[in-house]
Amino acid sequence: MKKSSRRTFIRQAAVAGAGFVIVPRHVLGRGYVAPSDKLNIAGIGAGGKGESDLAEFAKSPHVNIVAMCDVDDRAAAKSRERFPKANYYKDFRKMLQAEKNNIDAVSISTPDHTHAVATMAAMAMGKHVYTQKPLTHDIYEARQLAEAARKYKVVTQMGNQGGSGDGVRKAKEMYDAGLIGEVIEAHAWTNRPVWPQGIPTPTGKHAVPKELDWDLWLGPAPYIDYNPAYVPFNWRGWWAFGTGALGDMACHIMDPIYRILPILYPDSAECSVSNVWKDMWAEGNYVDSAPPSSIIHLNYPRTDGKGKIKVSWYDGGLLPQLPEELLPGEPFGNWDGGVLLVGKKGKLLLDCYGANPRLLPTRLMKETKMPAEKIKRVPEGHYIQWVNACIAGYGKGVTSSPFEYAGPFTESILMGNLAIRSWMMLNPKRKGWEDKYVGRKKLLWDAENMKVTNFDEANEFVKRSYREGWSL
Repeated sequence: MKKSSRRTFIRQAAVAGAGFVIVPRHVLGRGYVAPSDKLNIAGIGAGGKGESDLAEFAKSPHVNIVAMCDVDDRAAAKSRERFPKANYYKDFRKMLQAEKNNIDAVSISTPDHTHAVATMAAMAMGKHVYTQKPLTHDIYEARQLAEAARKYKVVTQMGNQGGSGDGVRKAKEMYDAGLIGEVIEAHAWTNRPVWPQGIPTPTGKHAVPKELDWDLWLGPAPYIDYNPAYVPFNWRGWWAFGTGALGDMACHIMDPIYRILPILYPDSAECSVSNVWKDMWAEGNYVDSAPPSSIIHLNYPRTDGKGKIKVSWYDGGLLPQLPEELLPGEPFGNWDGGVLLVGKKGKLLLDCYGANPRLLPTRLMKETKMPAEKIKRVPEGHYIQWVNACIAGYGKGVTSSPFEYAGPFTESILMGNLAIRSWMMLNPKRKGWEDKYVGRKKLLWDAENMKVTNFDEANEFVKRSYREGWSL
């Protein structure tokens, strides 16, 4: 459909001999796509993950990639070559304004610190949104985006692709059938970080590459001088921009825990953090960077009122104890990580992304009658599921990780980072090894009010400040 026809008030056509009225998208209202139209998508972030995300959406014959933006022309080069007809911008705010009558939906694939600002701007314009994981950089933002999705009535999806996988659905059916009984604890782990963490803040003056708009890259974050230590990938390890190993992978790995079990928000969080920084006690723990490894314990009240479930997270090479039911040589998850659900009657092991659920010992998979398939599968996959839901319209299409789900899920994950950053606050720079005490505190969480009740200093990490011009 030509752009000019989108501005036509009403068109008439005949199909199969019967006349009907085709109503363009701007007449049908916010968040609705005329069934005669393709879904026009704009990409915020065209390089890196943005490049692969746009390519996935374009696999649908019902999609047009009509606009894209990226603060770094180098990163956007392949996407611009693949979609030469798409209008290109550097500032997503200008793109949204210029393309507001031409786009139906927006894909956000920026560093974590820009997710919420870009997503909220798109939703406020009535655009459907697909936002990469983690949904937001902090807890407050996750709550706000979940509420905004309902307010603006747009179709939403967080980019945790395993949420649309067969594995998590099969695991849910196994759990609901009572094969492992009520779960009392769960463990999740990852091989991340695979980028530098627990290192000193970079220093020195560096020339900004001509292709990069550094001020736009910083977006809502406080201004600092450009340093190649941050761009294009290693930003994940710095609190100003990323959310560490937990934020990067927990939305993938912990999804089965959150999707299967009757939990919503934790009521407490605590952690232990590795002390392997070089000369840590002499130089201080580097508070601008996430730690190289950590263990986090989240305590969840069951939503059915039947007690609590302890969920533990391990990263940076740390792992839970191998279950005794696992035979020698059998894999414990896969390379990227895994999940272990410990029930009163048995144990269920899954790989990263919720794949390959199996009872332990694994011989039970042959000896046990598996439950019938009851949960609808998503053969089209996570990306096209969102595309189809956008075309169907808000309230008609279904997604696996709408913000109503992804928001609370992200909040509960980021509670772990509150614990980590509180640990860092309790362990300031020390002069030497004469004082080896490591401060540690279990944070008590009031989820309704998004507030730590027993360590007020931690609340500064619940909601961050934004640079002028970049507010949520």
